Amino acid sequence: MSRSANDAPPESDALPGAPHPRLTTRLIGHAAAEAAMLAAYRESRLAHAWLIGGREGVGKATLAWRFARFVLAHPDPALAAVQGARDLFVAADHPAARQLAALSHPDFALARREWNAKSKGFYSEIRVEDVRDALSMFHMSAAFGGWRVAIVDCADELNPAGANALLKMIEEPPPRALILIVAHQPGRVLPTIRSRCRRLLLDRLTQAEIEATIEGLGPPWDAIDPARRTQAAARADGSAREALRRLDPDAQDLGALIDAAIAQLPRAESRMVHRLADAVADRAAADSFAALNAALCEWLAVRARAAASPAVRRTLAELWDRLRAATRETEALNLDKRLHVLAAFEDIAAQSRRL
Repeated sequence: MSRSANDAPPESDALPGAPHPRLTTRLIGHAAAEAAMLAAYRESRLAHAWLIGGREGVGKATLAWRFARFVLAHPDPALAAVQGARDLFVAADHPAARQLAALSHPDFALARREWNAKSKGFYSEIRVEDVRDALSMFHMSAAFGGWRVAIVDCADELNPAGANALLKMIEEPPPRALILIVAHQPGRVLPTIRSRCRRLLLDRLTQAEIEATIEGLGPPWDAIDPARRTQAAARADGSAREALRRLDPDAQDLGALIDAAIAQLPRAESRMVHRLADAVADRAAADSFAALNAALCEWLAVRARAAASPAVRRTLAELWDRLRAATRETEALNLDKRLHVLAAFEDIAAQSRRL
């Protein structure tokens, strides 16, 4: 359920040092997706559940929060503000926007990985109790008599019980309920959930769009040398989040090491892999550990899409599944990250030899 932002622990759906998507009033790119949402709402044919998919860091969560803000600010599609709107923009000083920014809107809920105070880290999954807690809002009357909106960020992190709890609500939604589901890999979402959602697939950002996104973040990002910003955007594979990781002063050396190891796949040099494993195993390198695993998964996905043989595609998909499962288990059980990295690179090399 909603809670005061002042009392909130760290947020799993925010990149450290960058504004949370709920605080972002500007959307870079994705004009067609935004127009589709606005048209559906304006014409009173709004699907009760939307699955917003695309590469991590392209703006899926920003679009979801933007839509939630618009619907809660304008609860009647017949309002002149809706009928005359050119996009989903709502000013930051609007009451609904202020309440969402503070996570205090009574008709809004968010399901995401929560902070584990005992381990001083985030849970590795969105647990079923997190989903039920968020969706319990739909069992009550709307405080303002309008829409009730929930965001799930992201579906990739739902555990099986949580996914089933979400499915049950999507199958039997109450009136004027809107559920916005963010997914980095929408194809991995339960087919029964996908089939009951309207689906939007967001394109990767262009280099210019990534640079514009970074410029709009304010300090310290807007003070970065333009040449460095351009270089990071060019190497970010369509993801503003990846560009920000590359620009983080604390992660630059590690980011370069990750790039070098990925460039050597499928058989990265052993000494480099061990150096990388030592670096990301540090407790302070949680973001870099996530970045490394994301880069490995992306490398496998690109190879799988390019493979001519169905058998090779299947093998790479199975390897992708194993890597994702091992990453979750390592984080959930606080296992040795160094061993995880070594095993991942060895598994990729071994499969490459077999293929």
